[in-house]
Amino acid sequence: MSPESKKLFNVIILGVSFMFIFTAFQTCGNIAQTVITNLNNTDFHGSGYTSMSIIYGVFSASNLLSPSVVAIVGPQLSMVVSGIFYSLYIAVFIQPATWAFYTASVFIGIAAAESDRRTVFIALTVISLVGTVLFFLIRKQEDTKAPGEEDSANETLGDSSSAQNKMTRAVAAFKKSIKLSFTKEILLLSVTTAYTGLELTFFSGVYGTCIGAVNRFGSEEKSLIGLSGIFIGVGEILGGGIFGLLSKNNRFGRNPVVLLGIVVHFIAFYLIFFNMPNDAPIAPMEGTDDVAYMMPSKEVAIFCSFLLGLGDSCFNTQLLSILGFLYSEDSAPAFAIFKFVQSICAAVAYFYSNYFLLQWQLLIMVVVGFFGTITFFTVEWEAAAALVARGSDYSSI
Repeated sequence: MSPESKKLFNVIILGVSFMFIFTAFQTCGNIAQTVITNLNNTDFHGSGYTSMSIIYGVFSASNLLSPSVVAIVGPQLSMVVSGIFYSLYIAVFIQPATWAFYTASVFIGIAAAESDRRTVFIALTVISLVGTVLFFLIRKQEDTKAPGEEDSANETLGDSSSAQNKMTRAVAAFKKSIKLSFTKEILLLSVTTAYTGLELTFFSGVYGTCIGAVNRFGSEEKSLIGLSGIFIGVGEILGGGIFGLLSKNNRFGRNPVVLLGIVVHFIAFYLIFFNMPNDAPIAPMEGTDDVAYMMPSKEVAIFCSFLLGLGDSCFNTQLLSILGFLYSEDSAPAFAIFKFVQSICAAVAYFYSNYFLLQWQLLIMVVVGFFGTITFFTVEWEAAAALVARGSDYSSI
């Protein structure tokens, strides 16, 4: 198999693997609070919000160390071990115990009746494990060298595989992450990244819980959680596909896409505020009979799910794009910082979701989203100005 074919094969395997793992994990996170609320009248006592807060809290700290870990053990083994922990977390829901639930939440950071719950989470665990096993199919790229360079290459390979050399690279990767954290661009983009962490928490965990708690949706309130997740995914796929293609012809830069994202999200927040009862995120097991400013509408609720996914894709595609452009030589540390900030804000949001009414959660996202949009615009304008000063075309940004 040619090197190009191996690269394509690896990309396909990675895509399928992550699709399986995160389909299972995101589904689990979307229904976790609802399932746990129904379990809390037994000998199980836990909170899906607290669990996800632990996950993203540990995840945030781990992201600063992840480039160093990958430098030591390699990317393939790192992904396999991570996939196993994802699967263990999901498996805990098959027969929940409070201590195992929160313990699994730590390790993962580095809806219906009992029988239905087991069926759902057994299926999700199997899906996650399938994605993990697929990582073993990734093929290593073979080094190409001239005949006379064989000995030198072997010597270099031997040095690079030594423990001392790996540790040196690990320390260097960690130092690079810390250094980049204090650059002007990263600090400004951190506000935008913080917003993506807050809205990630909302659409992946809180909003599904809100839908499942509204008794006026009738007998379909729990099944609507799954439908909401589907439409969030549709919005993500549509936005990711469109804006991924537009990035090849980036004539107007990234700002219009980010502006679209914040407008779409503000519309969604406005509709959710009018459609959902204020106590929906923290409603008890029996749900809530309260009404907001309109009679709860299933159609509006699902439409908002689509808007949440679409807006999220606007922000994430453009954040990843500008990070890749600004830090093409230091992509691993830059993306580690991105995930660190996003994860720690998601952890904070999951924590306060245990206590804050819906209106306050929406207000926090509106404020942070507004300032995050402004800081993104600032970085984009400065990057464009620097290109123009060098005589480059703005479309190359």
